[in-house]
This record gives sequence, C-alpha cells and structure tokens, in this order.
Amino acid sequence: MLPNFLVEETIVRESGQSAVFDAAGYANKNLMVILGITHAVEEERIGVEIYGSNDGATWTGKPLLSFTPRSYCGTYEMKLLSCGSRYLKAVWSVQRWSRREGRPFFSFYVLARPADTRALAAGAA
Repeated sequence: MLPNFLVEETIVRESGQSAVFDAAGYANKNLMVILGITHAVEEERIGVEIYGSNDGATWTGKPLLSFTPRSYCGTYEMKLLSCGSRYLKAVWSVQRWSRREGRPFFSFYVLARPADTRALAAGAA
C-alpha cells in the first residue's frame, strides 16, 4: 500500500493547516506519520500536529500527535496509535526567532502509511 500525503510537498511562509484527509480505511490501524522538511532557513522552526475528527468538522481539542518543532531539513517519523478518528488534518506553525526581516520559509510534506508496512517488507526479504 502506498503512503498517503496529508500535506503534499509545499512551501509555507506562515502557519496553516491541511485539507481534511478521509482516513476511514485506517481508523483502527496504527499509522506511521512522516514529516519531511526539504528546505529550511536558519533561525526558524516549524512544528506540526495531527488532529482527528469523527465528522470532519469538530476536531479533537488536543492533537493526536505532535512533532517537536524542527529547524533543519530531514525526515522525522512518529507512530500514531489507533485513534478511531475517521478524518485527520495536519496543522503547522512556523516561527522566526532572529531579528532579521522577512517571514519564515519552509518546504515540507507530511505523509502517513500503515505502521506495519515496513515490518512486512522486512519480513519478506
């Protein structure tokens, strides 16, 4: 099964949120959520949180999963335990802590795949 993008690779200069992702096929499965940062500017950070909903309109008060704010390019993975939510969305916040002019600049993506995909692939080898 291919991974599903909650956020396709995009450039952001301010905080925001993704479109709603219908996760009905994964509601009772553990997911591996991957944050990939492909471009970052020094003295800035981006934090990403995943929220769940049963109806696509009312979201959990607390995130189901929170990535520690990051300042460097890389790939970061976290397991999202079965939450029973039919819908997911990613919410990101960007911040610059230097005194330089301008807005933050990041290029990133967020994808999810069943958590056992890698284990199954390794077992087949």
